[in-house]
Amino acid sequence: MVRTQIQLTEDQAQMLRELSLAGNESVAALIRKAIDRFLVTGTGIPNRAAQYRQALSLAGKYETAQPDIAVEHDRYLDEAFRP
Repeated sequence: MVRTQIQLTEDQAQMLRELSLAGNESVAALIRKAIDRFLVTGTGIPNRAAQYRQALSLAGKYETAQPDIAVEHDRYLDEAFRP
């Protein structure tokens, strides 16, 4: 293993200590697991292809009473938020 030093916010450190106690696992082990998950999933790294796939998977998934909402969404929003 390679030894490294990082700085955490107080909140991050506190949450890690609590998770460590609850799970009977060291803070270092929790950080290593988080880094492994980050490296495998790429979560947090902008990935345009993945974002496009996610957007396309949602297209057409939900129904609405307004059949022209894709074209007239601005008008519907304006009507909904008008005082």
